[in-house]
Amino acid sequence: MAEFDYIVVGAGFFGSTVAQKLADKKKRVLIIDKRNHIAGNAYSYINSSSKIEIHKYGTHIFHTNVTPIWEYVNQFGQFNNYVHRVTTMSQGQRLPIPINFETLVAVLGKERASDFAQKVETSVATVKRSDSDNLKDWAISSVGPELYDRVIAGYTEKQWGLPPDLLPSSIISRLPIRTDLEDRYFTDRYQGVPLDGYEALVQNQLDSNYITLELECDFLDIRQQLNTNQYVIYTGPIDKFFSYQEGELGWRTLDFQVETLQCADFQGCAVQNYADLDVPYTRIHEFKYLNPERKIEGNETVISREFSRFADKNDEPYYPINTVSDREKLLSYRELARKERNYFFGGRLGSYKYLDMHMAIGQALELISTFELDGHFE
Repeated sequence: MAEFDYIVVGAGFFGSTVAQKLADKKKRVLIIDKRNHIAGNAYSYINSSSKIEIHKYGTHIFHTNVTPIWEYVNQFGQFNNYVHRVTTMSQGQRLPIPINFETLVAVLGKERASDFAQKVETSVATVKRSDSDNLKDWAISSVGPELYDRVIAGYTEKQWGLPPDLLPSSIISRLPIRTDLEDRYFTDRYQGVPLDGYEALVQNQLDSNYITLELECDFLDIRQQLNTNQYVIYTGPIDKFFSYQEGELGWRTLDFQVETLQCADFQGCAVQNYADLDVPYTRIHEFKYLNPERKIEGNETVISREFSRFADKNDEPYYPINTVSDREKLLSYRELARKERNYFFGGRLGSYKYLDMHMAIGQALELISTFELDGHFE
């Protein structure tokens, strides 16, 4: 352990980006991960029978409007031209998601859709979101009760395990509301899936003589071996790091039920949401659609049903719930983190923030810039 200048805990995009930039500065880096693979939740693998690439932790699409981040990640792998389009099943009807004009027509009918689109456009522009808003009230004031009931209410309750009136409105900020026919889920300038998979991309990031990788290694088991001169970049759950002394933060976790089907197509798209509460899963992934550049031989497809539930201490946390109580605890944990000499917390779990992949990379690059200003590399 003593030979390393930096210990990076977690080989997802945040940790791998930090490790790669540190290695560029000729710093000796040990990057560890308690899982048996790199690339974090973006990890994918090839199904042995169908040869379809499976995203183990659910579909991951890289998307960004930030040119420097796109140029950075393209140093380590090429991307295909996949464009993400999602539908949602509601009361037996297949609807475009995010809400667009086609959704309005399907739910409200042609006669009401145009007038309602103008009202929605006005309300979305004028209804302000504050930390005190709950998701239900904000959504109804923005899109009305019919669209809320058909598209938002059931899916949200399944995803978060709480009635929408007990959730902050900020949760829905990732879902755009449109009144035109735009059906792309992401409208970012750059988007796609790595041609060789996320694992290969991250492996290229870590391809340096200055980086040592150790998998199936839990940092909390080895932290006593560190010396006081080593820097630690920690991307695990911040509450777990401090032994939950300020209480447990609220997390959601996911379970996946993977199935190989003897048919060429199951749902016609990579992701389909299920809005009705009587359907236990939140969405189904059909992975072959993520790689339109590949020719999949045979009459097989692979799907994965996704189930959401509250995480306990032994589960892998995915999403911060971020209730008022959670935010109060987080402030206490951040104060504790500031007192930790030579420790830096980041990534989705370390900062208790929902971060897309490009956001995690951006956060990592910001940390490296801070190190430069602080004289780490002199």
